[in-house]
Amino acid sequence: MLNTNLKHLETEEETQKVLKENEKVMICCGRMGPMCIPVYGIMEELEQHYPHVAFRDMDFDIEAAFFIRNLPECSGFMGLPFTVYFKNGKVIAATTSIQSKSQITQLLDRIFK
Repeated sequence: MLNTNLKHLETEEETQKVLKENEKVMICCGRMGPMCIPVYGIMEELEQHYPHVAFRDMDFDIEAAFFIRNLPECSGFMGLPFTVYFKNGKVIAATTSIQSKSQITQLLDRIFK
């Protein structure tokens, strides 16, 4: 399990439930490494400013992460974390590697108006 203050997704069933019960979801799939930790911190900070978005993390090395790792939108990704944005259960954006607060905020504002 990741050492963050975000809600963790540990099974594919949990992931599917979050996607079904929330219109707007951001999942960051990674490890506790130097490219991932800043993204988790930004997500923790943004949770209070985007109450209409379900922010979740997922350990890249668990079996359930197969779902994220094998999304077509992530097929060319080489660096962690894989961050995927869902609306109504469908992928609407995906990013890889470290992202700044500004980059994440701009994306959230554009796709989750």
